[in-house]
Amino acid sequence: MNKKLCLKRIFLTVLFSILLLTTGYASTASAQFQAGGVSKQGSWYVGEGLKKGNFFSYSLCHIDYKDCSQFRIDFWIESDQKVGSEDQWKVPTVVYDGAQIIKGTMYLGKIAPEPTGGTDNLTPYRAAFKSSIAWLSAYATADTGSLTGKGPKNFNAPSWGKIGNIGGEQIIPTAEEKIAVPDGVFDTVQISWKTGGKINRVWVVDEFPFPIKADTYAHVAEGVPPQEYRFELLDYQQNIVNDPFVGIKDTASLKSQLGCETNYSLSSVAKNTNTNSMIIELKYGPNKPKQGCDLELIINFKRSVNQEEFENQIHYDILVVKQTPDGLSPTRSIADEEKRNTLFTTSGQVRRMIEVKESGPTKYAIFVYGTGPETTQPNAAKAGFITFDVQVQGGSQVTPPPPPPPPPQVQIPAWIKNNAKWWADGTIGDNDFVSGIQYLINQKIIKIPPTTPGSSSTANVIPAWIKNNAKWWADGTIGDNDFVSGIQYLITNGIIKITS
Repeated sequence: MNKKLCLKRIFLTVLFSILLLTTGYASTASAQFQAGGVSKQGSWYVGEGLKKGNFFSYSLCHIDYKDCSQFRIDFWIESDQKVGSEDQWKVPTVVYDGAQIIKGTMYLGKIAPEPTGGTDNLTPYRAAFKSSIAWLSAYATADTGSLTGKGPKNFNAPSWGKIGNIGGEQIIPTAEEKIAVPDGVFDTVQISWKTGGKINRVWVVDEFPFPIKADTYAHVAEGVPPQEYRFELLDYQQNIVNDPFVGIKDTASLKSQLGCETNYSLSSVAKNTNTNSMIIELKYGPNKPKQGCDLELIINFKRSVNQEEFENQIHYDILVVKQTPDGLSPTRSIADEEKRNTLFTTSGQVRRMIEVKESGPTKYAIFVYGTGPETTQPNAAKAGFITFDVQVQGGSQVTPPPPPPPPPQVQIPAWIKNNAKWWADGTIGDNDFVSGIQYLINQKIIKIPPTTPGSSSTANVIPAWIKNNAKWWADGTIGDNDFVSGIQYLITNGIIKITS
C-alpha cells in the first residue's frame, strides 16, 4: 500500500473519530504603469514557428476546470485546412485526466492558434488550453497588419499590453532567464504582470510556438489570489509523420463496452455535517452504478445559518469509507488518486465524475478539512463530513487505465544520413556535417547524454574514426548509440561546439 495513503488513512480514521464526538472547533491592488523590456533583440507571438508535424505535451491546470486540477494534454499538428475564409490547423489531441483518457480533435486558428472548435469531449480542455497555453494570443499574434494592437511583440518593448480588469497591470518583458522544464533547459524571456499583489509569470522562447512554462493567479479584490493556471512543457518533437495516437483508446469507448448507464436521474442528499459546521447538498447518479463505470457527483457547500448562501474556499475530499470498531476508516481517496493533498473549490460548487471501483453496498463520504485560500493550511473550524450509501452493481471487470505512452519517435530525415555519408567520403566539408549534427541535437532526434563542452588548444581536426562511424551509421552498420559516442567525443574535446 502507498505509504502516503496509509498515513492519510490513519490520520483520517482518527479525525473521523474526533469529529464524531465533537460539534465544533474551539490587499486591494492598485494599477500603475510599469516599464519593462529586456536587451534581447527580436520579437515573439503565439504560434511563431508552428508547423505541420509538431508534437507537444504539457502538464496543465486551470481554475475553471476543477479548480486547477492537473491534467496532461498531448497534441499533434496533423495538417492545415481552410474552413470558409479561415485557415486552420487540424490538431488530434489526447488528454490524460486522472483515470480518464479523452481522445478527440481540436482546430486552431493560424493567425492566433486558439481553439476555434473541435470534438465535444474536449470542450473543457479546449477552454483551459485557450485561457492558459494560448492566452498571450490576446496580445501577440502573427497578424502584422492588425488594427487592434496585436501582432508580434518586441522583447525590448516597455509593455505588451494591459490586463483588462479594473486596476489591471501592464504585461511586460521582465527578464532573460534560463528555465528548466521536463523537456529540457531553455533560454527564455519572462513575461510578467501583477494581480492582487501576486506576480504572474509566463516564460517564452524565441521562435517557439507556445510558452514553455507559466505560473499565474486569479484577480481578487481582497484576500489571497487562487492559482489561475499553471503549465510546463513535458515534451516537444518535430517532423512527426505518422499519427502518434494510433492504438490509444479513450475511456469513453472502454466504458461503453461495460454497458455504463448514460441516461439516468439524480438522487438527492442534503445533510448537515456531523459538526453542524455547514450543509452539504449532494446529487448523484446513476442510483445503482456499475463497477468500472462513472458516478456523477454535484456537490454544493452551503452555510449552516443560511442555506441560500454558499461557503467558499473549501478544502475537501471524496472518500470511500468502511465502518470499523474505532469508527469510520477511509479505504480510497480521490485526492490521492489525483496526487493532491486535498481537493479544493473556490466557489463552493462542484461537479465531478469519479470511477466506481468498488462492488456491492458502498459508503462514500464528503469530508471537509476546512476553509481558506488554496495555498494555505485550511482553517479546521468548519471541518466535518457527511456520508451516503450507494449500491454498486458488480460483475464488471475494472481495467486500470494504461500509463501515458512515451513521446513519439521522430524519424531522422534522409538528408541527415546523406550528409554523414557525403562527409565521410569528402563530398562535403566539416561545417556542413556539424550543421547536420546541430540539427539532430536541437530537434532531439538524437539524444546526447550530459556532456561538458571542452576547449581545444590544438587544430580542430576530426579523427578518421569519427568519419568511419559516420559512414557506418549512414549505411546502418552501427546504431545511434555508437554514433552518439563519437559526437560526444567531439563535443567534450572542443572539436565541435553545439549551441543550445
